[in-house]
Amino acid sequence: METINNNFIIRVYGIFINDKDEILLSDEFMLDTKMTKFPGGGMNFGEGTIDCLKREAMEEMNQNIEIIEHFYTTDYFQPAYFYDNHQLISIYYLTKFIEPLKFKVSTKPFDFAELKNGNMSFRWKKVSELSEEELTFPVDKKVVELIKLKFQNTK
Repeated sequence: METINNNFIIRVYGIFINDKDEILLSDEFMLDTKMTKFPGGGMNFGEGTIDCLKREAMEEMNQNIEIIEHFYTTDYFQPAYFYDNHQLISIYYLTKFIEPLKFKVSTKPFDFAELKNGNMSFRWKKVSELSEEELTFPVDKKVVELIKLKFQNTK
């Protein structure tokens, strides 16, 4: 009998755009790798996507958030970056903060003292100045393209 492995990694991200048309980016050092991505992270077994994103916002930023609407889910095969023989599914929501920011917002990328696993910093970037090359992962690069299409054409 053939064995079928259903190895999926599910990650959920928030797209936070402020009233200055800036988007929140997360600069992190994880798994011995520098990465720039959208805030969010991995979904745990037994957790829904919205609960995952709310948990991640609380863990990473100590912030309560509101989900506005679904923005994008990976619609093509994307191998997981850190795990062999795993498929990545990334889900993005338009989100907003429902209380004043409690976390430090930096003006420069990777604003932490040392490259130590778990370190992260956050910064705002003008949507009009955001480029796909700034983001580390392939799905995030696609989402940058979609964000620019949606938000630059509506202003």
